[in-house]
Amino acid sequence: MITLEVRRREFLTPGFACVTLGGPALRDLIVAGNDQTVRLFFAREGQSALRMPTVSNEAWIAQLLLVAKSARPWVRNLTVRRARPADGEIDIEFALHGDAPLSNWVRRVEPGDPAGIFDMGTMYRLPEHAQGQVLVGDETALPAILSILDGTPASLPCEVFLEVAAAADIRPVAVPDGSRIHWFSRDGEDLRPGALVLGAVREAALPPGRCYVWAAGESQPATGVRRHLINDRGVPKQDISFFGYWRLGRSAPG
Repeated sequence: MITLEVRRREFLTPGFACVTLGGPALRDLIVAGNDQTVRLFFAREGQSALRMPTVSNEAWIAQLLLVAKSARPWVRNLTVRRARPADGEIDIEFALHGDAPLSNWVRRVEPGDPAGIFDMGTMYRLPEHAQGQVLVGDETALPAILSILDGTPASLPCEVFLEVAAAADIRPVAVPDGSRIHWFSRDGEDLRPGALVLGAVREAALPPGRCYVWAAGESQPATGVRRHLINDRGVPKQDISFFGYWRLGRSAPG
């Protein structure tokens, strides 16, 4: 468990923001991969302090639930966008969603406000035999996908399918030679998040050779990508990593 403080906040597009967290303890952070996941602990509105769990194992959940809601922090799973251990800083990007606890915290947060993290490791597992890769996600997976792209060698052809809520959230992204980003936006249409990228993958040509696929976001499309690639394209199960970050209509516990 690492207690930090907010250093900076920057709004990147209307629907995305980046918060930089810092503290001396980050100098010992081991960056294990390009989609490093952390539990982010942040104060509820009106709380004057952040009450972090004190145990650095899965017992933190039981410890947290014993704390009254008036003193209990919110906790959410997020990806580290960039890590600078030597500077004692990490950047975390957020997809902002309406009147949600995390989005409201990002909008009101100021330098000096407390926050905490618990490192959860990585989920990206590029096999040695991969001759190309496919990255698929909605806006909640965008920070992880951009981080993965940062570490993608130019020698690995990569097709990226990214969906955001609005065209205003599409931004210029530097990608390695041989990689392409295909952007999709719902723009107020009554579509399930991730449905556009799922449809695009069904129609797309994959990179030649054996591909590694990483798909994440709303649970149903992420699962749909995996099912399509296995059943219709013959992609081996072991070459696909997929993660349902969230489920439509269900809020995160807290």
